[in-house]
Amino acid sequence: MTTTNPALGSELDDFPTLTQRYQRELLAHCYRMSGSVHEAEDLVQETFLRAWKASADFEGRSSVRTWLYRIATNVCLTNLEGRPRRPLPAGLGTPDAMAGDALEENHEIAWLEPVPDASVVVAERDSIRLAFVAALQHLPARQRAVLILRDVLRWSAAEVATALDTTTAAVNSALQRAHAQLADRGLTEDTVEPDLTPEQQRLLERYVDAFWRKDVDSIVGLLTAEATWDMPPFTSWFKGRENIGWLIGNECPGGPHDMPMLATQANGQPAYGLYMRTPGGEFVPFQLQVLELEGDRVRHVTAFFDPRLFETFGLPPRLPADHTPAPAAR
Repeated sequence: MTTTNPALGSELDDFPTLTQRYQRELLAHCYRMSGSVHEAEDLVQETFLRAWKASADFEGRSSVRTWLYRIATNVCLTNLEGRPRRPLPAGLGTPDAMAGDALEENHEIAWLEPVPDASVVVAERDSIRLAFVAALQHLPARQRAVLILRDVLRWSAAEVATALDTTTAAVNSALQRAHAQLADRGLTEDTVEPDLTPEQQRLLERYVDAFWRKDVDSIVGLLTAEATWDMPPFTSWFKGRENIGWLIGNECPGGPHDMPMLATQANGQPAYGLYMRTPGGEFVPFQLQVLELEGDRVRHVTAFFDPRLFETFGLPPRLPADHTPAPAAR
C-alpha cells in the first residue's frame, strides 16, 4: 500500500475498526441519497466492500473519511440510475383528501422510509428530518448529491467536483438549480430543537394516552388547526384537525384500549410504534408514526404501514394481552 500519510495507512489496515467508526454517518448519507433505510444499509455495505478492494490504491491525498464518502456517493448514484424518486403521499402532487373518501393503497410506489435515530450519527439532526429527506427526493440524483455534499457535509465546490468527477463550475450550477427547485416547492432544511421541552413531553404523553383510550376529541385537541396526516402506502393525505379526527374515529379499526404505543426516535423527531389488539387479545404492529411538533401541538404525522419497520427500530414483534401503557401526566 502506498500512502503519503502513514497514519492513514494504519487506519485502513484495521478495517473492522474503520467500518465501525464510519458505519453510522455513512448510513445517514446513503439514507439521504436513497430515502430508504433498507437500501441505505445495503449501500453502506457495498461502500465498504469497494473500499476494502481499493484500499491498496489509496494514496492519502484526502482523509479516509472523505475517501469513503466519495465512494458512498458514487455507489448511491449508480444505485439511483433509472429509479423513480421515493415520495410521501403529499409529494405525489395530489390535493389533500376529505376523510370518508375511498382509501387506496399503492404498493407499486417505492415510498420514502423513516430512519431510526439510533442507527445514524449526524451533527445537524435537521439534515435527516423527514420533510427535508422528502424534499431531497424531488431533485435529480446528481443535484441531490451536490446539495448534500455542499450544504450538509460542508464540502468545498472543488472537493465535490473531485468526488463526482466534474468541474467546479458544474457543481456550483447544480447547487444553484437544486436550491431554486427546493425554493419553488417551498421545501427547506428546517431547524430542529435538540431536546423536547417539558410542555412537548407532556403533549406526547397525552397523545399516547388519547390513542390508548381512542379519545378522538382529545387527539384532535392536540393537533394544530392546519395539521396534516399521511400514511403510506395509502396515496391520500389529509389536512385539518377535524378531517383527521374523522379519519381516526371512523377508519381506524381499533377501539378503546386496543392501540398501545411504544416510543422511539426517527429522523430526529419523536416517533411511536402503534400496535393493534388481535382477536386473541395480544397486540401486533399496526403503524409507525413519525410526529412533527409546532410548539405544544402536533402539526404533521406520517403513519407508515410497514411492519418491517418495527424490527428496524428495535420494537418488539408483539405485546402481551395484559400490556397497559403508563398513564399520562396531567
